[in-house]
Parts: sequence; structure tokens; C-alpha cells
Amino acid sequence: MDYFVHESSYVDDDVIIGQETKIWHFSHIISGSRIGANCNIGQNVVIGPDVSIGNQCKIQNNVSVYKGVTLEDDVFCGPSMVFTNVFNPRAHIRRMDEARPTLVKKGSTLGANCTVVCGHTIGKYAFVGAGAVITKDVPDYALVAGNPARQVGWMCQCGEKLPENLYCASCSIQYIEDDCRLKKYV
Repeated sequence: MDYFVHESSYVDDDVIIGQETKIWHFSHIISGSRIGANCNIGQNVVIGPDVSIGNQCKIQNNVSVYKGVTLEDDVFCGPSMVFTNVFNPRAHIRRMDEARPTLVKKGSTLGANCTVVCGHTIGKYAFVGAGAVITKDVPDYALVAGNPARQVGWMCQCGEKLPENLYCASCSIQYIEDDCRLKKYV
């Protein structure tokens, strides 16, 4: 094995796990799922079935990544954050064929205890604040907070909140805002 799985965790058959990935205590990786290289899967995490997780993702303790969720590379899922996959669940009505896909793009951060309602896209390098509830798509580089989540600023790809001039003093990247979207200035 080119990856680590703690002895208390379960990895079903028909799972792909990339090199140097670490799966910690009491986690379960369900059949059909794919986890990229250099990921860190925390304690008490459930992944799958049929979930795709990119390279260098960090999924903190107590997160369930349900069918229909795709995480691109470099995504951070904070402790106890929540994904849903059925918009209107009922215990007595089977609706798994109604699962709505959720896409979390490259470099995004999902803060502790936030909730992502299914069927939405979190843009690249977006930052979802702790406890926020996502009820619509989040643009690339957006900083969102609250319930329901609203945009409260912009974030640099390095993880620093951008000032009004959209210049990141930490990594020297200049951004421009164009049609309510943020882009790197070239």
C-alpha cells in the first residue's frame, strides 16, 4: 500500500486511494469512491459511495462526503461541516435517485460547521466561513458567511482576505473585479 489506513477504519472493495494519503481513526470509505494523492482524511469521516476527491484535500473530523459530491484538488473541509445530497429528504420515501450534485472547485475552503445544501457549486479558491449555510452557488474567490450565506468579500488563492484594492500583500497577486467576478490581473 502506498497510503495509510488506521486499523479502526474500513475501506470497502472497489476504492481507489492515491499515494501518501492518510485515513485516520473510525473512518469508512465506501465502494466506488476515489481519493487522490496526499490527502488527509480525519477521524470519523465517511466517504461515498461513488465520491470523487482530488489530490491534496484535507477533510477534518466528523465530515460525511455523500454520493453526488465532487471535491477538486486542494479542497479543505473543516471539522463537522455538512454536505447534503437530497434536497427534500423523507425517511419514508426513497429519493436517492433525486440526489443533486455538488461541486467544490480547486483550492476552496469550507469552514467548520458550515452546511452545503446540495445542487450548488463552490467556486475555485472560495472561502465559506464557519457555520455558514450555502443555498446558492458561490463565485470563484468569494468570501461568504452567514445563514443563508452572503458574499462579504474576496479571498486570494493564498487564503488571505483581499483589501479594497484587490492586491494581496502576502503573495503579491493583483486581482481585478469584472462583472461581479474576480480574476487575477495579468
